[in-house]
Amino acid sequence: MDIPVFTVSATGARIPAIGLGTFGSDHVDPATVAEAVRFAIGAGYRHIDCAAVYGNEPQIGSVLRQVMAGQAGYPAVARQDLWITSKLWNDKHGEDDVVPAFLQSLNNLGLDYLDLYLVHWPFPNFHPPKCSVDSRSPNARPYIHEDFMKVWRKLEGLVDAGLVRHLGTSNMTEPKLSLVMRDARIKPSFNEMELHPHFQQPALVRFVKEIGLIPIGFSPLGSPGRPERDKTATDTVDMEDPILVRIAQAHKVHPAAICLKWAIANGHLPIPFSTSQRNIVANLQAVAEDPLTNQEKQDLDAIDRDCRLIKGQVFLWESARDWHDLWDEDGVIVQ
Repeated sequence: MDIPVFTVSATGARIPAIGLGTFGSDHVDPATVAEAVRFAIGAGYRHIDCAAVYGNEPQIGSVLRQVMAGQAGYPAVARQDLWITSKLWNDKHGEDDVVPAFLQSLNNLGLDYLDLYLVHWPFPNFHPPKCSVDSRSPNARPYIHEDFMKVWRKLEGLVDAGLVRHLGTSNMTEPKLSLVMRDARIKPSFNEMELHPHFQQPALVRFVKEIGLIPIGFSPLGSPGRPERDKTATDTVDMEDPILVRIAQAHKVHPAAICLKWAIANGHLPIPFSTSQRNIVANLQAVAEDPLTNQEKQDLDAIDRDCRLIKGQVFLWESARDWHDLWDEDGVIVQ
């Protein structure tokens, strides 16, 4: 399959336009996720999106070593042909915590360098795995730019040391990103954000592209397997949208494939998660074959419901009103 690629403006590096997400820690054990990675690389994936908080990097690292040694059941894949991402979790924003957290991920993944390292959320915080939506950390803080830049300086040092090739942000907003772009010596090349047909964030996507970043879209299928704490009564279901279903029928594919075709048509880089071999292959085929027509893209662009699914309630600080305060909806950083 001919997988499309994006070119990173700052370095000229080429990143596959689809990655395999690995967040399944609320309902899938690490060995199962690692097996999905092994199968996915054999099927043609070269981009794996990891994170320390997912709790499965050691198992994924074992698979990556097998892949590169030719011991995964198919010919060896060279390190330079893989794109591996990881992320700094919220409880590692202390100046003395950033580099050890990175090195732990690098060691767990069994690699000499990462292609991309993201700040997972811009809020220092801690909450236990599988906590309820009402969980609150007494140490939670809002976005404080000076503190964020202290984290960023540590990441820039990792680039200088050759341990990571690119830096990025995640779950950011335009006013926050504007400050980071102003003050960063090594600027982010990516912003990872929730993107699917019922939550399109067109203004933020446009801004991200204008400042030279590539938008990575998580929950590109509308996150049907998201944790229960992230589900609310007003959530909509992308893959049941009648327009999306109609287009899927026209292409003779599952509605999930149409979500991914829509992402590619809009210049997003989706990272769907699946442990089903059939779905892993189908997702790859969706971005490589049979693109949407211009009219189909326009029809899907018109079904935006502004339905954020990953609202981030567990990251709220003491004075925050509700989850809307996380997202700077009035264009001003809320503190």
